[in-house]
Amino acid sequence: MKFRMLWLALVLIIAVESNAAAKQGKNTTIAALIVFGDSIMDTGNNNNLPTLLKCNFPPYGKDFPGGSATGRFSDGRVPSDLIAERLGLAKTLPAYMNPNLKPEDLLKGVTFASGGTGYDPLTAQIMSVISVWDQLTYFKEYISKIKKHFGEEKAKDILENSIFLVVSSSNDLAHTYLARAHRYDRTSYANFLADSAVIFVRELHKLGARKIGVFSAVPVGCVPLQTTVYGGLLTRGCNQPLNNMAKQFNSSLSPALDSLDKELDGVILYIDVYDTLFDMIQHPKKYGFEVADRGCCGKGTLAMSYLCNSLTPFTCSNSSAYIFWDSYHPTERAYQVIVDNLLDKYLRKVY
Repeated sequence: MKFRMLWLALVLIIAVESNAAAKQGKNTTIAALIVFGDSIMDTGNNNNLPTLLKCNFPPYGKDFPGGSATGRFSDGRVPSDLIAERLGLAKTLPAYMNPNLKPEDLLKGVTFASGGTGYDPLTAQIMSVISVWDQLTYFKEYISKIKKHFGEEKAKDILENSIFLVVSSSNDLAHTYLARAHRYDRTSYANFLADSAVIFVRELHKLGARKIGVFSAVPVGCVPLQTTVYGGLLTRGCNQPLNNMAKQFNSSLSPALDSLDKELDGVILYIDVYDTLFDMIQHPKKYGFEVADRGCCGKGTLAMSYLCNSLTPFTCSNSSAYIFWDSYHPTERAYQVIVDNLLDKYLRKVY
């Protein structure tokens, strides 16, 4: 009798652990990396758009393999590339809008991210880029292509066993809020963005995604462009009201995603990048950087996109000493530090 009870208890424990593992996506191979969002994850989707937010020209890409300016808003690779490499998928993640993509290029994943976009549809309209909502439409097209070329089973595998990342909010907070200020105060606008992010995740889940990570807002008030405009060239302090909006967005988004994770099948994660980047900016030497208050390109205070070009004087020779590449975007090395600090923490929750 005791043996039978012990056996039943053991079976129950195994069943509970198996269910927990299934919930967390354990013991599965990551099929692909699928990314939505803004310039942090864009690997060239803006190249052929009628927008000023482009970077497919030198000195962008000077540290990318071959020194190519591919449309990544950095000196080299961006987090979508670094995470894909860390997952063992590929060294770089292709932009879905690349006209030269072949069907087999889709198998390890793509990024739909578009520099300058946000959760607020107005953000993409202002910048003439691809909204996150239109990115979902392109994702449906992507799945259709997978089914056409590789079959229903492969599409099912990608939906169930890929990691999906969503990275947005900086452009909404830093730019679009001013156009929405007649309708929202800072707190309600941040909450509106968080609600929009949750709606986006729900829609992505409806389309079949089951392992979804959503990045927090970053301390966008501390990027060189903001510290220059807000604090002036002498004091260069962070734009605290803007950082407070980012923190409000995070404090609203995190519990909402936790609730969604309990409600829906699969795994839905809130990924906090705010604290890591803020600490890097405040204590650069701790992470092996020399410069945190300006970008490498030009004088590093206002240069970005077309203002960071091959004719821009004073561009640094050692971008790895800088946290920021231009006045808004980190260097590849800074991105690598962020990815290294966060990936192990969150990946073990997925597989």
